[in-house]
Amino acid sequence: MTSFILDSNLIAPLSKNKPRQAIILCHGYGGDGKDISTLAINWQRFLPDAIFICPNAPEICNDNPQGYQWFDLSSDNKELILEKSLLAEEKLNKFIDQVSDNFQIDLKNLAMVGFSQGCMISIQVGLKKKQQIGCLIGYSGKIINQEHLSKNINSKPKIFLLHGENDTIVPPIHLLEA
Repeated sequence: MTSFILDSNLIAPLSKNKPRQAIILCHGYGGDGKDISTLAINWQRFLPDAIFICPNAPEICNDNPQGYQWFDLSSDNKELILEKSLLAEEKLNKFIDQVSDNFQIDLKNLAMVGFSQGCMISIQVGLKKKQQIGCLIGYSGKIINQEHLSKNINSKPKIFLLHGENDTIVPPIHLLEA
């Protein structure tokens, strides 16, 4: 097994068998892979043959140097945000390919799960990926750039999006837009 492009927490299958599914959990702005890995503990009993991989985003967070960010959000410039997200997308795509190769898992048996900024990058990567992933689950996110994404959709995995109505960071209206 080769090392991954992104530093990650791995949670082995509960069944102790070779993984049959892979779940990639993408944390939110300022978080890390360890934060979001707590979901795996609860989900393992329903997915005993799944490996859970929780990568740290590729950049140290501007607002929380203890955490990570998928892309910089310090500017309101939509073009700059898109440019930065495309760099993260490239790394996350390579990471997904490494997971698939390392664990010999077909992408149809791979799920991407993201929270907040992790949801944003998961939507972008999941819909633009040339080979379709199994499914995409997003919590409290949005589409980074609707115009860009609408011109670059390559696949349509099963998608489930959820957003809390009292979210003060990412307004719930973004769920409807997505």
